[in-house]
Amino acid sequence: MKAALTTAQIAALPYRPCVGIVMVNAAGHVFAGTRADMDQPAWQMPQGGIDAGENPRAAAARELCEETGIAPDQTRFLRQTADWLTYDLPAEVIPHRWGGRYRGQKQHWIMVELIAPDSAIDLTYQDVEFSDWRWMSAHDLLAQIVPFKRDIYARVFREFELITA
Repeated sequence: MKAALTTAQIAALPYRPCVGIVMVNAAGHVFAGTRADMDQPAWQMPQGGIDAGENPRAAAARELCEETGIAPDQTRFLRQTADWLTYDLPAEVIPHRWGGRYRGQKQHWIMVELIAPDSAIDLTYQDVEFSDWRWMSAHDLLAQIVPFKRDIYARVFREFELITA
């Protein structure tokens, strides 16, 4: 087990460059998956690291396909966050996630609409990130997301006008 990091050590760590994907359906509901690696249900939207030389939209298309089987031609791009948004991991998680190299993530968020039928979603396509999925309202997802991601989700939903205030 890795040793706990001091507050100063955590503050000195960088953020991991990442994308998050808000995939909505025609009714405006948000795709949420429950993480396959957790004992308790942990709902979230698809997300993942940006590879060297990759732009956020390309990374989002790749991650969405890896995690849900949805190809770029099965979605319609709607918008992207204006800037990077960050969140910090809980201090006790940092030594165990990504080899303790990052304090959290800085994310560009991409919003797409699924234009294929729900049956196109395949959680076993490549990376098994999710054990189950459902369409949720933005408010319902905010209520179910892990607390340390709640603020970034709320900021994304406000910027994409999925919630107000």
